[in-house]
This record gives sequence, C-alpha cells and structure tokens, in this order.
Amino acid sequence: MKKTALAVAMAALAPVVMAAPTTEEMWETIQKQQREIERLKAQSKQTDAKIEATASAVERGGNSGWSSKTSIGGYGEHHFNHFKDKDDQVDAHRFVVYIGHEFTDTIRFFSEVELEHSLAGDGKPGEVELEQAFIQWDYAQNHNVTIGQFLIPVGILNETHEPDTFYGTERNNVEGRIVPTTWWETGVMLGGEILPGLTYNLAVHSGLEIPVPPSSSAFAIRSGRQKSAEANAEDLAYTARIKYTGISGLELAATAQQQQDVTQGALPGEDAEGTLLQAHARYSIAGVTLTAFAAQWDIDGDTFELAGADEQEGAYLEASYKITPKLGVFVRQSEWDMRAGGSADTEIEQVTAGVNYWLHERVVLKADIVDHKPPSGTATDNDGFNLGVGWSF
Repeated sequence: MKKTALAVAMAALAPVVMAAPTTEEMWETIQKQQREIERLKAQSKQTDAKIEATASAVERGGNSGWSSKTSIGGYGEHHFNHFKDKDDQVDAHRFVVYIGHEFTDTIRFFSEVELEHSLAGDGKPGEVELEQAFIQWDYAQNHNVTIGQFLIPVGILNETHEPDTFYGTERNNVEGRIVPTTWWETGVMLGGEILPGLTYNLAVHSGLEIPVPPSSSAFAIRSGRQKSAEANAEDLAYTARIKYTGISGLELAATAQQQQDVTQGALPGEDAEGTLLQAHARYSIAGVTLTAFAAQWDIDGDTFELAGADEQEGAYLEASYKITPKLGVFVRQSEWDMRAGGSADTEIEQVTAGVNYWLHERVVLKADIVDHKPPSGTATDNDGFNLGVGWSF
C-alpha cells in the first residue's frame, strides 16, 4: 500500500521535476528582466525631461505660452476729399497692423506694417511699408534702450497718429511737410524718466537724403525720408528730445536734431549739414484743448541757399472743444514755407475747421472744411471739404 502511494506521488511530481529550469535558463530570465527595468527607467527619464521642457517653455512664453505674451493691434482710415480746383477723391488711406511680443518683463518687441492707398506695386498708388520693428530693453528702472527701426521722437503726430487721437480728416501739413510725419529711421535710442513727468530721448540713427536738382521734388524734406530701405548711411543724424507732462492736462516738449548731410553727399564740395528745431505746448482743461506748434530747418550749402530752401519752417495754433464725450469741434490755423530763405512770397496759409464724432472711443467719424491760401501768383488752391472714418485697436 505504501509502495503504491509513493509511486503515485512520484508520478505526479515527475512533470514538475522535468520542467524545472536549468541554471542557464534562470540567468537568461534574470538578464531579460534587468533589461526591461533599464528600458522603463530610460523611458521615465525622457518623460520627465519633456515635462520639464514644456514647463520651461510656458514660463518663458515659449511654444506653449507664446500667445499670452504676444499682442496684435492696428488702425486704419478711409477719406473722401472734395477739392475746389481738382478732381474729388476717395481713398483707403491707410491700413496698419501692429504685432508685439514680450520676451520678459524687461525685453519686448514691437512692429508696424502699413498698406497705403489700398494697392501697391508697379503703377499702383500705394506702398507696403515696415514703419517700425525694434527691440526695447529696460536696462535700469525708468530707463530703456530701443534698437532697430523706430519713429523719430519729434512733434505730436509722429509718434501718436492713430485717427481717433487727433482732429481733422487729414494730418496737418506743418507736421506732414516740415517735421516730416510719419518719419522713421533705424538706429539706437535711449529713453527714460529723469524726474516725475520729465522724460528724455537721445538717438543716433540713419539720416535724410533730400533730393536735389534736377529732381522734381528737389529740397522737399518729406521726400528725403529713406524709410530704412537700403538707406544710404554715409552721414548719420542725432536727435534729442525733452518732454514734460508733470501737470495734469499739460504737455511741453522740445526736439533738436543734427543731420551731418541731408543729401548724403549728393552735392560734392558742399556741406549740407541740417539742423531741425521743434517745440510745442498743449493744454487740456474741462474739454478744451489748446495747442501751439512750431518747427524750423536750417540747412547749409550754396545750392539750398540759392533756392531759398536753406530755411524751411512752419507753425500752427489749434483749439478744440469736446462738447460731449462723443462729440468734439476744432479750428486750426496753419502756416508753412518750404522756401523761407528766399525773397519771394512762398508761404502757404490754411484754416481748417470741423467736427469729430466718436462712435466708440476708438472709432471716429470726421468732417471738416479747408480754406487754403497758396502763395501769391499761384493759380490753384486746395479749398474744399473732407469726410473720414478711422479706427484703432
């Protein structure tokens, strides 16, 4: 009986004994398990690295967080111009897009791209222009440096020219032809606050290249803007501005600029050094705003002097009143002379009066009339009226 039971037990254990792994098989199994453990460890490290990189990108506004650091804006305006002595005109005057990005709390980028007059290209009236593209770095508290392509710190409209911020359908001619707005250059500019309400700008940048005879636009300051388009930079320019806004409603500012040669060497043997001086005062109280503005160029060289273009100047006075938060009226008296150095009567006078109606604080409808007085002996003038719509965001 015992023998039979032992035989049965051994028979039952036989498959287990026969199936027991050898030492080599056990070692191979252990090695496979070790390799799997190492693979899982490596995979875990890769996952941790990806999580860390993603978190870092979000923190610095990178791949997963750029949108929170990037801003988009712009402005535009459409005009209807009726003239007494020439054809009426409808114009999609400007369409502008801003793109900015904040890399850190102290480093930022800003750009401005503009399409003028709706169509650009060969034989078309408009242009596509890069007006601004710069990096600004706050290198110290209340002080910064701007590097790239920026608007020159001069006048009122040159830096703030969105249509909802000024009166009149068209920008005033004094700032347009004498300053000349809109004016940008490429260079380096320091800026900051000296005292509460007292700010400064110091810039070195590319200069003008004013056309000379036989060009049809000879001596015109506005035609000298090179717009940073492969600009001739043989002779640079230097600009300094001081501005005070420490009293509520008051703005006082003065700009001085020195151009080494406003023709970039187009007049061999002549020193066409140019100096621009500009100042303005603006005061607002109880809906009334009064503005006084003046600018003057003094340019060396016999060629400019013989043409009377060695002195070019302009000034205007403007009074406006906001009857309600949405409705405002204005009147502006302007005078400018692009041949003030000569003996002939070349001064142009203009009175513009009109109304602005803000559908929204950044959407404005405009209407104005123009009384234009050209120099004596000029057959045509630009009397008429203008209508416009403008916006910014």
